[in-house]
Amino acid sequence: MAQSGKQSEGLIAKAMRAVDLVDYQEGSVVSKEIINKATGTITFFAFDEEQGLSEHTAPFDAFVYLLDGEADITISGKTLRLKEGEMVIMPANKSHALKAKSKFKMMLIMIKS
Repeated sequence: MAQSGKQSEGLIAKAMRAVDLVDYQEGSVVSKEIINKATGTITFFAFDEEQGLSEHTAPFDAFVYLLDGEADITISGKTLRLKEGEMVIMPANKSHALKAKSKFKMMLIMIKS
């Protein structure tokens, strides 16, 4: 079995709620990477209201799952309103941006191979 990174040492073989892995911080975007492997990453984010990530691209497909709140996610110029329990796949090399319509938390899974 592969060694775990420091990010996830306290999470191995432990039941927990995903929404509790990262906390909101006023006026900020908070992230916590729990897995970082050559084949991909899993990162949890908490966005305060009106916070976001500006338009950018990534060289890999990414899966976003909203754990709490509501966000606008724009992919290649098309804006989607996601709410708690909804997900979207952001394709590699396509521009995307995120903006909190209310405080929201999400899980991002990036697949590199």
